[in-house]
Amino acid sequence: MNDHSTPSVSKRETQGRSAAKSPEAGETLRRWPMDMPRAEEVALRLSIIVPVYNERHLVRASLTRVLRLSHPLIAELQVVVVDDGSSDGSIEVVEEVAASDPRIKFIKHERNQGKGAAIRTGIRHVSGDVVVIHDADLEYDPGDIPTLLVPFVTEGADAVYGSRYLSAPYRRTLMFRHSMVNRALTTLSNLLTDLDLSDMETCYKAVRTELLRSIPIRSNDFRFEFEITSKLAKRKARIFEVPIRYLPRSYEEGKKIRVRDGIRTLGAMAHFWFVDDIYQKDEYGSHILSELERARRFNIWMADALRPYLGDRVLEIGSGVGTLTNQFIPRSLYLASDINPNYLYYLRSYSIGKPYLNVRKIDATNAEDFKGLDGKFDTAVMVNVLEHVDDAGQTVRNLHGALSQGGRAIILVPQGQKLFGTLDEALEHRLRYSPEQLREVMESNGFEVETMFDFNRFSVPGWWLNGKVMRKKTFSRFQLKVVNAAVPFLKRVDAKLPWMGQSLIVVAKKK
Repeated sequence: MNDHSTPSVSKRETQGRSAAKSPEAGETLRRWPMDMPRAEEVALRLSIIVPVYNERHLVRASLTRVLRLSHPLIAELQVVVVDDGSSDGSIEVVEEVAASDPRIKFIKHERNQGKGAAIRTGIRHVSGDVVVIHDADLEYDPGDIPTLLVPFVTEGADAVYGSRYLSAPYRRTLMFRHSMVNRALTTLSNLLTDLDLSDMETCYKAVRTELLRSIPIRSNDFRFEFEITSKLAKRKARIFEVPIRYLPRSYEEGKKIRVRDGIRTLGAMAHFWFVDDIYQKDEYGSHILSELERARRFNIWMADALRPYLGDRVLEIGSGVGTLTNQFIPRSLYLASDINPNYLYYLRSYSIGKPYLNVRKIDATNAEDFKGLDGKFDTAVMVNVLEHVDDAGQTVRNLHGALSQGGRAIILVPQGQKLFGTLDEALEHRLRYSPEQLREVMESNGFEVETMFDFNRFSVPGWWLNGKVMRKKTFSRFQLKVVNAAVPFLKRVDAKLPWMGQSLIVVAKKK
């Protein structure tokens, strides 16, 4: 394998549950995850993306209905209309409506590219807390949009789908074969994503803007529907469904989706099931680290190596998307942290309903981020973080302060500077530690080393070949799958291999 497969890599680590106003850590850690507001206490800024293609006869009425939206849950309304190369006069109609209402932002494509492309353009211009997709064809009723917002406020939802097949006050019965195909595609989607949706192909998809922007959208057409569903599932988003009304139009009335779109969706299912393209490129290397998150058996192996040294009050620095967190909980107290906002977003959502699990943004080198945590923990876990920081001594001192007397720090780092190569550069490693260097940084900052041992010898030849010889900067999905599949065997033979481990683990006690 490689550096190790937790998302805690990157030179950052943190948590994020909103910090309590009180300086007392005890009060901070007792607060309900995300301080979840009630519906009557909060309103959301809502952005609605409206893709338009040759809808001259309907787009005015559709936008008028959207602009009439008024509800206590909607603090502000923004409507982003994207014309996808219309040639029937739709542009002139939208321009007229937009001129009379400043809430509309109008963008035009020079040529027709497809619904997915229009949505991708719209995402770049939204400013709200939540984004809803609304087609211009009047099949969906904007009056249902406030219903989509309720789970965001009351349940901490990441995404909400409006289902045409859940119980609604009424719906028009039409086009049985079309509904049957939709249900078949939804069933296949559920098999691939392990979701339990009733309507994957629905237009009404509402997603938190921060999350939606962090997901790369590749599809230009109706394949967008499965792509976003698949990527939300892989990002472990909290997805809810609510019933909506639906007034389908016939092909004679201008319905655009065709049989070929269903066939393309099947191809998209195969593609996006296999390809883990779920993060935009960012400064944290999220798109690289997401590959490592998929190696479930490897991560279990790593957790098994660390678990014997854990106490009951744990501080984890660099939790990522909880690859280790979900194997170490429940505990009396568990504080997960990172500095990557994408990971913090997931951790906050994941912590809902787990009163023992708290989330907080913590930069391991910043003493200010540790304020209020003095002596609160008996264990501090930090995996693949120390090699990223500029000041290892300050980082270890910060852990020292958060631990109670006799508490343990468990730290995993990449080992062996001779292995340093392009993979380390891509992951922004400053160095690969030797046992002497790791011991020195621990003992000179208030710790007594209890034990130190190698981990994952098997991956050393592959790391050397990829990073030193072939000079690769990304991980081979095939290699990761091979290593992950071979973990049951590797666990038995790894310690017998006659070279150092890919990683080095130290367990040290606070003096």
